[in-house]
Amino acid sequence: MTEIITCMPPHPHLNVGSSFFVLFCVCFAEEDSQADASSINVVLMGTLAKDFNQAVNQGDVVVASGFTVGKSPTVHKDKLHPCNLLMSGDNACIYVFRLPPPRDPTSPPAVKRGPAPSTEVSRPPKTQKYTYVGLGDLKTGSVVNVYGVVVFFKQPFKSRGTDFCSSLKITDQSNQKIGCTIFCDKLEDHPKIFKIGDIVRMHRVKTQFFNDSITLVNTFGFSVVTFDGAVGANVEPRTSSLSFHFDREDCRTVEELRSWAARQAVIPSVSTTPLSAVQPKAYFDLTCQLLAKAPIDTTCTLLRVWDGTRCPHTLLKVIVEPNVMVGPTSFSIDRENLIANILVYDNHVEFAQQLKPGDFLRIYNLRAIPGSSKVPGLTSSQSVEVDHLAFHLHGGTAFGRGIRVLPENSPDIQELKRTIKAFPEDDELNDSTLLEIWGTPPESLGDVTAESSTDSLRASERNCTHDIEPVTLSELKRSNLGRVHHVRAQLRSYKPHRLHQALKLYCSKCTSMQDIPDDELVAHLFLEASKESGPCSPPPWLLSGQIDAPRDNPGSLKQALTVHLSSQLVSENRTKELIFLMGSTLEETRQLVSGYQNIIPVRSSGGHLTLLDLSAPFLFRGRRKYYGCRRCSEPALRELCAEGVELIDETIIAKALGIQLLQYVLLMAFEVQDPTDTLEAFLWRDAKSFFGVSPEEVAASQEAQNCIHQTMDSLCPPGGSTGERPWLDLCLMASRTEDGGGQKQPCYQICHTAFTKPPSTHSDPEPA
Repeated sequence: MTEIITCMPPHPHLNVGSSFFVLFCVCFAEEDSQADASSINVVLMGTLAKDFNQAVNQGDVVVASGFTVGKSPTVHKDKLHPCNLLMSGDNACIYVFRLPPPRDPTSPPAVKRGPAPSTEVSRPPKTQKYTYVGLGDLKTGSVVNVYGVVVFFKQPFKSRGTDFCSSLKITDQSNQKIGCTIFCDKLEDHPKIFKIGDIVRMHRVKTQFFNDSITLVNTFGFSVVTFDGAVGANVEPRTSSLSFHFDREDCRTVEELRSWAARQAVIPSVSTTPLSAVQPKAYFDLTCQLLAKAPIDTTCTLLRVWDGTRCPHTLLKVIVEPNVMVGPTSFSIDRENLIANILVYDNHVEFAQQLKPGDFLRIYNLRAIPGSSKVPGLTSSQSVEVDHLAFHLHGGTAFGRGIRVLPENSPDIQELKRTIKAFPEDDELNDSTLLEIWGTPPESLGDVTAESSTDSLRASERNCTHDIEPVTLSELKRSNLGRVHHVRAQLRSYKPHRLHQALKLYCSKCTSMQDIPDDELVAHLFLEASKESGPCSPPPWLLSGQIDAPRDNPGSLKQALTVHLSSQLVSENRTKELIFLMGSTLEETRQLVSGYQNIIPVRSSGGHLTLLDLSAPFLFRGRRKYYGCRRCSEPALRELCAEGVELIDETIIAKALGIQLLQYVLLMAFEVQDPTDTLEAFLWRDAKSFFGVSPEEVAASQEAQNCIHQTMDSLCPPGGSTGERPWLDLCLMASRTEDGGGQKQPCYQICHTAFTKPPSTHSDPEPA
């Protein structure tokens, strides 16, 4: 251990024999200059004691290393720390830092210099070096540093006292299996072990003889670092410590243990079991992602997880009230078939309360229970299901039972992400998605006031050809589904209020809908691509050149960006119509759009020119950005045939590149009301005709965005009463959908309706 201490006057050294000295001194931490429990006795022996007595003065700051910790026999007398530090042997070392004397206030200020170099008592300067003891060479009663391969472990659990306790068993080339028990009051100080085969390095553990075998326990100054045990994995230490020793020798030790463990089959061939391979009655470890959770009762919590694979057995369904669910309350039917409901019990409930949807988990010793399964806290809506497979994490810590949150850079998580990524995103635009897409409840704006249509304002008109009579909302709810209806209602509330949340990207081929990637993500993709802009061989139909990158200010240095142009367009003197741009940032690309009609960002990959990931725009046209569907596209850098084409637009470019073009859409939910009832209806397909501006314009134009805001403020004035709101003549399409729980419910969509600015005074509108 290394600790900064400040020295008080040393006690006289004692002569033991002709040439052996023992020196006692009292040291205290810098932040506390009083001799209390934060002060400690240090016993120095031999030459180190003699040199210390001659070189160290009161008030010096020293660093001690290579000491052993023992019980202080004078703790009751001097009221100091109950332990003392014994310094002897070749590993003991003292570094001295002498503080400069206070400056005379009458003297001129001195020129500031760097701190005086540290000096070492009795030995030349050297770097900290730790000695490690093999597990086959452990002796009882010593404090040692060890390395080992984990063959068993338990996640930290609450002990009967104030500490958390974790236990593990390790081995090394000696084939000795040594048990370790660790008590720490902070969870982050425990070893971060994810699976059997991980490698741990522990400093300052004490050997004890217990149950006819040597065990290790942590002592004062204990520290632990964990490494992935897989051969070929990065040697990245897992620790919460801000500073720790790690050098090439440590790296070599980890690699040697990895190779040895692989030859000895210490690491199991499969560390976890996917849902697709789970068998009834089995205990298994599961690596998964948490999608949602909900408390069942005080002793049980529901975790909804998936790993991108489908269990071949029918799984238990658990129905809970939507208002207690943390995370999405339902999913598409395809994803729902991949979700497993896990019931965790007793001591694991407290840990489950800290989990967040989106966390990547490893659940240890999970049990698959076949047959009849009844959920705790069963309600009338939850039936007892027979022959369904249920997943239970029982209470206790036997067999390593527990839950661990894995970091996103874990190799196992990278594999899980690849599996999940292969599954289509849960964004199919069906009625169930529309009903669950909103995360905020509708605002309440007061009661409906009955107002006749003859003396109210009208703010919309229907442009359909349906010859049907208007109905009230209560009549509509009682009507048959699968047909259109005309209603007259006021807008009570709407969502989302933020326009960027209403803008979506829609694929007409797979009918999926997704959020527009935020600028931070896109900027990161461009930055990563710019770092890879190394030498590459463009296809023969491209001509290469360079242009100056836009500069933030006139004084900044010029930087060149690589551009590629179609040889056909160059021969036709149409060089401004299309360029392939490499090595630029997002901001640089935006600044260049004024000089070129179409900019396609590209990057170098394996010496070849390729398109960027489709999470980024594949095309810039003026202020408009265009995206492609990751699911339906087959992107490739292909020559664009522009012969006879007067205008090269996004459709032509997307077709040439094998990209399924995504369309901008507006998706909003309106809560409408009349004197009889309220109803929620969705607006998306006919949003362009309703607002009079296209979603594509809204994505690129502030003027179009202002138009939407003004329309919504007119229909639903902020802070206004219900009576002040205009009336809407709406055409609604009614259909039936199935929610995530398999229950049928109606869904209404606004169609064939256009907003008309209401007059400033009341009039008697004729029915539209």
